[in-house]
Amino acid sequence: MIIDGLENIEFSDNSRLNFDYDLSRLNWFNIGGKTKIYFVPNSLKDLSLFLSKYNNRDKIFILGAGSNTLFDDSTYEGVVIRLGKNFNKITKLNENSIISGSSCLDRKVSEFALENEIEGFEFLSCIPGSIGGGIRMNAGCYGKEFKDILISVQAMNFKGKVITIPSKDIIFKYRETNIPKDLIFLSGTFKGKLSKKDKIKKKIDDFKDRKELAQPIRVKTSGSTFKNPIDQTDKKVWELINESIDIKQANKLFGDAVVSEKHCNFLINKEKASSYDMKNLINFIRENVYKKTGVKLELEIILTS
Repeated sequence: MIIDGLENIEFSDNSRLNFDYDLSRLNWFNIGGKTKIYFVPNSLKDLSLFLSKYNNRDKIFILGAGSNTLFDDSTYEGVVIRLGKNFNKITKLNENSIISGSSCLDRKVSEFALENEIEGFEFLSCIPGSIGGGIRMNAGCYGKEFKDILISVQAMNFKGKVITIPSKDIIFKYRETNIPKDLIFLSGTFKGKLSKKDKIKKKIDDFKDRKELAQPIRVKTSGSTFKNPIDQTDKKVWELINESIDIKQANKLFGDAVVSEKHCNFLINKEKASSYDMKNLINFIRENVYKKTGVKLELEIILTS
């Protein structure tokens, strides 16, 4: 059993260890079965201690804000780790640089930069995720990406060793990086430039207005489902979906899993959609886009099994 001995670990910093935990509580779709183990470490010491006791390293899933994750309906036979509140602190390194814990929400870092009159972080106000997840996938919007502000990332490998990776050693691509999967991000160091507060706020407000006009809000969604296929066509993914499926008809086929009529790259759990429903809808879109346009869509959201 993967839980043998784990229940006897004594943590020192209010870290939390749960068994058979409901994954639907941990993601924006509100979908998923259970995970055998759910661990929320509140310190490097407790994280390292847990990793030294847990020996199934093929079954470790690092969860950020849960904003781009679709969990399976079945039980996850491993551990889901979500860093606790001691990993969401933000500090000013110098006049134009910031250190943020990896569990901190992107929008909080944008707000911190605004208060400290540091420009360059405005786009984070519209990314629904955490700093760790943003670094992992080189998240971005409105022409800016994490690669544009990242100086370095501090991480722990599954053996408990802490390392620092300078951004110059990372290969950044559209919505992905080459950073090894067996690293748990602890914090990121970022650099902007000094500016005027009113100028920064105007840019944030403009971004938020654009987002509210174009994207569904206050619904159960995980944001952009598919990546823009930039190596196959100049068209945006929403254009390809729009011309390939009848959205109103598609929304009658997969229970409570539906396509947003406001932005068709956003899928929504209307109420009680299952992972099975959502995956069938994803496959339906992929198949129809390929049949109509010849473009193979890649997922931006993460699927677990």
